[in-house]
Amino acid sequence: MIDRKKLILEAAAKSLSLYGYKATTMDQVAKLANVGKGTIYTFFKTKEELFDEIINSLIADIRFEVEGVLDDSASILDNVNNVLVRIHEIRESHQLTIKLIQEERDMGTQTVVEAMQRVEQSIIQYMKAIIQKAIDKGEIKACDPEVAAFVMLKMYFSLVIDWQRNHPPLKKEEIAKLFELYLLKGLLA
Repeated sequence: MIDRKKLILEAAAKSLSLYGYKATTMDQVAKLANVGKGTIYTFFKTKEELFDEIINSLIADIRFEVEGVLDDSASILDNVNNVLVRIHEIRESHQLTIKLIQEERDMGTQTVVEAMQRVEQSIIQYMKAIIQKAIDKGEIKACDPEVAAFVMLKMYFSLVIDWQRNHPPLKKEEIAKLFELYLLKGLLA
């Protein structure tokens, strides 16, 4: 038996990846999924509800990818760097993420802005847990792990994205050294 809900979600993700949130319609999704529009409404009452399910799936995918690069025997510096590098790779290669970031930046579509804030907040919460574990192990000084996660995420994206607007891109190793120099040296126990 065909899993119609899965077909709808795949079609919606494809449409969002190609056209963005604002330009995606339920008619497009129905056509791509090869189902009637009414079939979509049996699973999702609104376009927003469908989009919400896709964002939840994106967050789960990011979490799965991040968990794959964590190493309990590695230092906080290595783990944070590995997590941030993997998140950046996802941002640069995942078509849906690319399109949503573009729509957020260029059009400021409120639903997309809120969704991307949810994605960012889930990353911060995940990193917060990594930082809390390092605090508990005595690897770094006590600090507000959520603030530290926010600063690390913003600093990383500034070094990767903003820096290269006017400078040659920094290598992963250079960013890791900058993290250690500017951020973690002050936190080491």
